[in-house]
This record gives sequence, C-alpha cells and structure tokens, in this order.
Amino acid sequence: QVQLVESGGGLVQAGGSLRLSCAASGRTFSSGTMGWFRQAPGKEREFVAADSWSGFGTYYADSVKGRFTISRDNARNTVYLQMNSLKPEDTAVYFCAASSRIGILHAQYAYDYWGQGTQVTVSS
Repeated sequence: QVQLVESGGGLVQAGGSLRLSCAASGRTFSSGTMGWFRQAPGKEREFVAADSWSGFGTYYADSVKGRFTISRDNARNTVYLQMNSLKPEDTAVYFCAASSRIGILHAQYAYDYWGQGTQVTVSS
C-alpha cells in the first residue's frame, strides 16, 4: 500500500520561509515524478512544482518560480518543497503527489498517489 505523508506546514509571516517534506512508503518513485499541488479556500487545486526523472528535471508554476525549490532524496524516498519569500497568496493546503510517469506533469490526473495535505498559512 502506497502512502504519502506531508509535514512541515504552519503559520509564517509574509517574507518568511517554510520547508515541506513528503515521505513515500510502499514503493519508490526514483524513476518517476513527484510533485506538489496546492488548494486555497474556494479555489481549484493547482500545480506548484514537480521533479521528474530522466532529464525532465524540475519545473514550477510561474507564481512560485524563483521563490520555491523542489528537491528529493531518493535514498529516503522523500521530496521537499523549500518555500522562501512567502506571500499571503501562498496560503493553501499543500498536497504531495507521485506518479510512475515521467515528463512535464502539470495535471492532477497524471498522478497516481496523493498525500493528505498540510496547511500553510502566510500572514500579512
């Protein structure tokens, strides 16, 4: 049984930083894609960042480019999202997702497994 467990969310002031972690168990995704999505109150879930194997590398939503960094530790089967220069509009529940596919995967349907989400709140 595959599980993704996020941690690291919380309350931070605008301009601050947080690092989210997502630990996968049940299988490895070292040759697939791991990503982050977020959902703000009253809004659709949206793509944030992903890291795909085999040369596709990392890619980001325009809204977070230059501020957020995705990375992963395949030995620990864990993916991270370092979030710097946070803004109130970054407030959302952040979800980790994993896929056995590789490529530029922005769409939710491309991901097979999801975590339960972790709340990030940025105060102004």
